[in-house]
Amino acid sequence: MLILGIDTSCDDTSAAVVEDGRRIVSNIVSSQSEIHAKYGGIVPELASRRHIEMIMPVVDEALLQAGIGLVDLAAVAVCHGPGLIGSLLVGCSFAKAASYARKIPLVAVNHLEGHVLSVFLGESVPAFPFLSLVVSGGHTSLYVAEDFGAYRELGRTRDDAAGEAYDKVSKLLGLGYPGGPLIDGLADKGDPNALEFPRAYLPESLDFSFSGLKTAVLNHLHNTARKTASSGLLPQGQIQDIAASFQKAVVDVLVRKTEWAIKRQGVSRVALSGGVSANRALRARMKAMASERGVEVFIPPVHLCTDNAAMIAAAGYHHARRGEYAGLALNPRAYLPL
Repeated sequence: MLILGIDTSCDDTSAAVVEDGRRIVSNIVSSQSEIHAKYGGIVPELASRRHIEMIMPVVDEALLQAGIGLVDLAAVAVCHGPGLIGSLLVGCSFAKAASYARKIPLVAVNHLEGHVLSVFLGESVPAFPFLSLVVSGGHTSLYVAEDFGAYRELGRTRDDAAGEAYDKVSKLLGLGYPGGPLIDGLADKGDPNALEFPRAYLPESLDFSFSGLKTAVLNHLHNTARKTASSGLLPQGQIQDIAASFQKAVVDVLVRKTEWAIKRQGVSRVALSGGVSANRALRARMKAMASERGVEVFIPPVHLCTDNAAMIAAAGYHHARRGEYAGLALNPRAYLPL
C-alpha cells in the first residue's frame, strides 16, 4: 500500500511516498530556514506564501523519485494540525484537490501522531505499549502509545516548548535561527557546569516548563552587561559556557521526567522524536538513562526527527488500513490534541 504524505505544518514543505507504513520510497523536504533566519524566527505569512510556491514541485519530485504517479496511490495523507493555520491550509487544500480530481482516498493525520510513529521508519521498532517523548519547536509532550491510533497523554509543556526555548535563547545570544543546532554545536566547547540555571521539575507532575529557564538566561545576560558596562556581544568562551549550561538544564529535565514516567507506567520501551531529538546531548543522555534502567530506547535517524512527510504517510497508512478516511470538508486546526 503506497501512501503519499504531505506536511506543511510549519516552515518546511514536505512530500513523501511510504510503503505499508514502514518503507520510505521517497521523502522530499524543502526548508525555509534561509527565509526566516534574518527575522530570528518563523514569520507565518512568509511561510504560507512559500508553501504555495513549493507544494507542487515538492510533490512532483516525491512521485518522480518513487517512480509512480497519483494513480498508483492507495491514499493521500495530509497533516491537518496542529501547526500554523496559514501553512496547514496550503497542504490541506492541495491534498483535497488531488483527492477530488483523481478520486484518491483522503486521510487526515495529526502532526503529533506523525512524530510518535516516526520511530517505525527506522530499522528497529518498538512493541506496544511504549513511552513516547515528543520534543520540538512547538511541542514537548509525553505519551503512552498503547496501539496505532491509541495514545494517552501523560504531560505537556505549560508554556514554551523545549525547541522554542532553544530558538529564543539563541536569539538572545546573537546566534541566529534555527537555534537548536547552533546551541548544540557551541555546547560541545563550553562548560555545562559553569552556570546553575533553574530546572522546573514541577514535583508530582509530568508537565514541562521552560519559560523560567529562558528568563534566567536573559537575566544573566543583563546582569553580565551591567557588571561589565558593556552592551556588546560576550566573549566566545562565555557564550559557549551559557550554551552548555542552558542545554544541560533542558536535557536534565527531559531525561528526568522521562525516567519518572517509566517508573509510574512500568513500561520497558521509550521512543524519542521531534526536532529536538536530533540533539546529540539529549540522545546520549536518554540512551544512558535507558541502559541504566534496562529499558529499550528508540530514536529515529536525524533526518526523520525534524518535520517531514514520511512520518505523516506512515501514520496515514494505519488510518487507511482501518478505513478511517476524511471527506472534502476537512479543515486544518492550529490547535489539535492527540
